Amino acid sequence: MARELDVNRLRVLVEVAHAGSIAEAARTLAFTPSALSQQIAKLEAELGARLLERRPGGVVLTPVGAVLVEHGERVIGELRQARAAVDTALGVQPRHLALGSFATAAQTLVPAALAELKSRYPDAELSLVDIEPPDGYGLVTSGDLDALITHRYPGLPQVPHPGLERRPLLADPLRLVLPPSHQLARDTERDGITLDRLTDETWISGAPGIPNRVCLQHLTHQAKFEPRVAYESADYHVILALVAAGLGIALVPESVLADTDRSRVAVSALRGPTPAREISMVHRRRPSELVRELTEFLHTAAEVVRGGGRS
Repeated sequence: MARELDVNRLRVLVEVAHAGSIAEAARTLAFTPSALSQQIAKLEAELGARLLERRPGGVVLTPVGAVLVEHGERVIGELRQARAAVDTALGVQPRHLALGSFATAAQTLVPAALAELKSRYPDAELSLVDIEPPDGYGLVTSGDLDALITHRYPGLPQVPHPGLERRPLLADPLRLVLPPSHQLARDTERDGITLDRLTDETWISGAPGIPNRVCLQHLTHQAKFEPRVAYESADYHVILALVAAGLGIALVPESVLADTDRSRVAVSALRGPTPAREISMVHRRRPSELVRELTEFLHTAAEVVRGGGRS
């Protein structure tokens, strides 16, 4: 009969996978790196398979390790939820909430929502970590995060998330941003601009594989051309600065443009169906009271943004 897996060793493997290195996981768990390495070695011996590949920049999961981490996240998440359920049965109020969010949502949606939650639960320990999509789902599954605000651009597949609930918050339309001196800038307040008028333009976007770059290629391929991306940045503030300098054009989510000086750039809708990145909240199927209330506060903040105000 096969031996059952040791939960503590499974927890170590999951933490190492999330941290990307044994040294970083050791700091989080308050162990020495050698102690964690020994736990991983024992787990590998029990299974008869390598789980990690050591590399100069950290560790990478083997295919077997990736399978085990996926299951380990669910096991650890269920154990944490079991403890939370017992606390609820004992009448213990939730006191912790860890939220992950990408930068734009952390600026436009999160502050008001967390402030409301803090005023409702002044003794609660709230935390926020910066996580860029598509990362973060495993952290919610394992319970390291209670909730995640993420996004999906047109042309990108939905990230599988067994055991998690996805709640839409906001459809964030993509806008075409041009230098004010651009010959098409006069059309920005009319009926919008079709992509087929932009075949010869210089584009500014993320690097290959970055969600906004995948989206740009998806949309331009539908218009039957390949975009010429000369400048790459993952930071929309950098992208807007490059556009303002007259170096190219870009597709930018509307929420990013909330505080943009419109004298420095021209903003236009795309004519036809409006592409938008979907902003959603992800949490486990049995969320805590804090997560349920945070969800409501985030919906309120999203309504403010959708209505043209600021949350």
